[in-house]
Amino acid sequence: QVHLVESGGGLVQAGGSLRLSCTASGSVFSINAMGWYRLPPGKQRELVARLTSGGITTYADSVKGRFHITRRNDVKNTVYLQMNSVEPEETAVYYCNADLRMTDAAWNREYWGQGTQVTVSS
Repeated sequence: QVHLVESGGGLVQAGGSLRLSCTASGSVFSINAMGWYRLPPGKQRELVARLTSGGITTYADSVKGRFHITRRNDVKNTVYLQMNSVEPEETAVYYCNADLRMTDAAWNREYWGQGTQVTVSS
């Protein structure tokens, strides 16, 4: 079993900052990539940021320069999303995503966290 445990969501004022964290726990053999998606009310889920094991980052155009995804150095199973200068339009449920392989598994598969609510007040 693998679980993605998210934390750090909450209420923040426009222009403020928030940091989300996600830890992949359980029988993890290797991680190809971890990232964050968000689901705004009434809209489709979208990629926010992604970080591969090789250190390659991908960001949504709307967050470039404001959001930063990093990985904890001592525990590779944890990633952070630092959100700066947040905007009300970024109110959404933020989901952690991981492309990983479980121990004794033959291939990678995708896992999702339960989501954490981020509300940006104007």
